[in-house]
Amino acid sequence: MSIHSVHTTSRGGARPLFTALLATSVLVVCAACGGGDGGGTRQSGEVASAPPADGSPSGKDREGGEGGGKAGGKSAFFDAQMTYVRCMRTKGGVKDFPDPKLSGYLDWARIDEITDPNGRGEEQKGGKNGACGPELRDALNLEPERNAQKDYESMLAHAKCMREHGVSKFGNPTMTGGNVLPGGETNPAAPTMDRDSPAYREAREACGDKLLDGLDGMQ
Repeated sequence: MSIHSVHTTSRGGARPLFTALLATSVLVVCAACGGGDGGGTRQSGEVASAPPADGSPSGKDREGGEGGGKAGGKSAFFDAQMTYVRCMRTKGGVKDFPDPKLSGYLDWARIDEITDPNGRGEEQKGGKNGACGPELRDALNLEPERNAQKDYESMLAHAKCMREHGVSKFGNPTMTGGNVLPGGETNPAAPTMDRDSPAYREAREACGDKLLDGLDGMQ
């Protein structure tokens, strides 16, 4: 997996670019990968899928005991995210970058709060000049397996809710051949929605509970 380079944008374009980055790297998941109920993010996908409800891994990893990660379980995922957080607070230049949630997924609500509206989006793009890209990549590689179908249903419900709350251009997620891509902007590189507008923010607040943990940064 490779971290694609992203150009500098205002805050309004930061999240779509981060989302596109995840979508084209590790968070496109086949439906067969996640065997359990969705309970986990997003952020991702785009798609990440939720780990099994009992917290156990799927496939042959199930024999290894507790944990739902690709290579070490939830604790390894959390530890890797903490490494990313520490990098963001130092090399990344975002000293107030928040801890991840207990699930290991980034706390996008808090990240949004600390994002400088007049800045270059470092808070949402791996720090200054992408300084923490390697740490982000390592964390994403340890994300627990998710249930693609449940992630798709969650993002679809969120997209419908956004449109019902006035964001008429908010697109649906798609699932093709078991792979899920998030909705929202049809072309993140050329956004058509003002994510910083009061109407958009109100819709996101109203519809936030439609997204499974870990998907909140994905669409």
